[in-house]
Amino acid sequence: MRLLTRIMLVLALVLPVAAWAASSDRYEAHALTARLITVENGVAPGAGSVSAGLVVEMAEGWKTYWRSPGEVGLPPELDWSTSDNVAETEFLYPAPTRFTAFDIENFGYGDQVVFPIRVALDQPGEAATLTTQARLLVCKDICIPEDFTLTLALPQSTGIDAEAASLVAVALAQVPLDAAETDMTLEAAHLSDDALTVALIKPTGFAAPDVFPELGDASFGKPEIRLSGDGTRLWARFPALYLPEDTPDLHLTATDGGFAATLPALLSDAPPPAPARTPDAGLLWTALIAVLGGLILNVMPCVLPVLSIKLMGAMKKAEKGRARVRTGFLLSAAGIISFFWVLAAATYALQSMGHAVGWGLQFQSPVFLTTMIAILLIFAANMAGLFDLALPSALQSRLSVAGGSGHLGDFATGAFAAVLATPCSAPFLGTAVAYAMSGGALEIAVIFTALGVGLALPYLAIALFPGTVAFLPKPGRWMLGLKWLMGALLALTALWLFFVLWGVAGWPLTAIVAGLMALILILLALPRLPARATFVSAVAALAIALPRLSGPAPEAPASATRWAAFSESSISGHVASGKTVFVDVTADWCLTCKANKALVLDRDPIASLLASEGIVAMQADWTRPDPSISAYLERFNRFGIPFNAVYGPAAPNGIALPELLSKDAILTAVNDASGN
Repeated sequence: MRLLTRIMLVLALVLPVAAWAASSDRYEAHALTARLITVENGVAPGAGSVSAGLVVEMAEGWKTYWRSPGEVGLPPELDWSTSDNVAETEFLYPAPTRFTAFDIENFGYGDQVVFPIRVALDQPGEAATLTTQARLLVCKDICIPEDFTLTLALPQSTGIDAEAASLVAVALAQVPLDAAETDMTLEAAHLSDDALTVALIKPTGFAAPDVFPELGDASFGKPEIRLSGDGTRLWARFPALYLPEDTPDLHLTATDGGFAATLPALLSDAPPPAPARTPDAGLLWTALIAVLGGLILNVMPCVLPVLSIKLMGAMKKAEKGRARVRTGFLLSAAGIISFFWVLAAATYALQSMGHAVGWGLQFQSPVFLTTMIAILLIFAANMAGLFDLALPSALQSRLSVAGGSGHLGDFATGAFAAVLATPCSAPFLGTAVAYAMSGGALEIAVIFTALGVGLALPYLAIALFPGTVAFLPKPGRWMLGLKWLMGALLALTALWLFFVLWGVAGWPLTAIVAGLMALILILLALPRLPARATFVSAVAALAIALPRLSGPAPEAPASATRWAAFSESSISGHVASGKTVFVDVTADWCLTCKANKALVLDRDPIASLLASEGIVAMQADWTRPDPSISAYLERFNRFGIPFNAVYGPAAPNGIALPELLSKDAILTAVNDASGN
């Protein structure tokens, strides 16, 4: 193909120019003009083929599509059946560019594009008439299918049209090379339900590359592309938006400046690893933000009871000396940071396997929720004095429950606080988590460690200055009331998790868990309860719990807002009709989401605004795993909730709002998106 390009360029310069142009009449429309050209002015004696081109010039802002259009769109369609003396044609595509229409990723062309066409003649050396019935889809604010017919007559003649030869030669130079013509090779390509992950090797190096996958009707979102330190290895991950049932052959087209090549790709069992990134100022700054976000988590309702219990335990240990207080809080800090290290390792492992990962997704797991409910209720009942856990003597010296003296208990208290922190959010937390999730192993390790250090700061501060425990009130009867209060807070947290479990797994499993926990607590408390009290308690628990758990799932509190079910594909249609769309991504386990609703969304003037004409309020429920919601969040570089965005005629791509909503932030975004 490169040889043919050079031949055409030479011919364009040295051969005489004919008096007529080798071009059809122009088709002219509002969005484009099109014409058919040939390099040859006619069919030379004995010639078995001619080189043609379809020249498409688009008005400002209009685009047309590549052979694989992206998320939506249609490739060009040409019918040559009414031509004369044409055996077959080969339609070639220059390398595309990536563009966004209606907030959707597409591949194609703008301004002017020339599609080279090789035309094989049925009767070599004889005159021919090239007639094509073309259909092109062009898009700007709207999409228009353009249907037109172009005809070009080629007599028996010789000569080259210099202008046409130059246009076709330049277009041929932009057609991607075949695998045999390039030194670029495929390292690996892996397809999962969530994403396509590929790695390419180019010894001469990449500068500013892009990659376009072709997999039948499959569609992918905007890729994350990374280069190795020396620039010779390209890694890309494409979020999967739609995958056909039968996986066709995969082809990858890579572009980089004037370079373009297409390679066939065989799918591998495991995704290629992402290149490590070098630290930068952005990583350091985000790590500081993560420390601050982790520190603020300590005052969230999920975590505060655990810190209070730890301080209460420290007051008991104060008489054993500063060294024991310091050791206990250092071990709790180690438990917090260790949990975040485990979370970081799991996050990177899942990402490497091509899975979408988000903050707090463990609260979508019934197994995790059941385990947490059991731990919280046993802790709460123990603090209320219903029973004392009788552990084997060998463990009693090493393990304590709810602030005892064992080292393992100190460590577990810290890890427990970190686990409870994940459904909560805090200012700056979304920024830090998004930076980590969109990075590699280095970003994940640094940011998650910083989050752990931030959450552990109060424990580290007391470990550094253990004498501060002496300023706390002396142990006394008041601690019995505090234990009851902390136990009640833990019980309320367990009750909240029951409702989360209800939303995630339904009432049958929730009823089973509630019944088993009631039975376990009664059995543990049996030695301290009179027989009559035990019987009455058991009957009362079953009488209260089972009727409620056997009914339908609890309904959300009444709201003035008429929330529509989330549908990302319908947003552009609402915006095109002049409406403003408010998207709320929430979940039953997201406490910050509930705070946003109680303090902002369900109060006037926002509640009235969202219920007004011209506003479409969409709610995406992420209580249970939903790949479409995960992919939507990823397109905003978000990996956790709450998340809210506002779309409108003046903001078709959406305006993302902060995690903690405010009346002014919503009103400003709605006004900006609507164009007011």
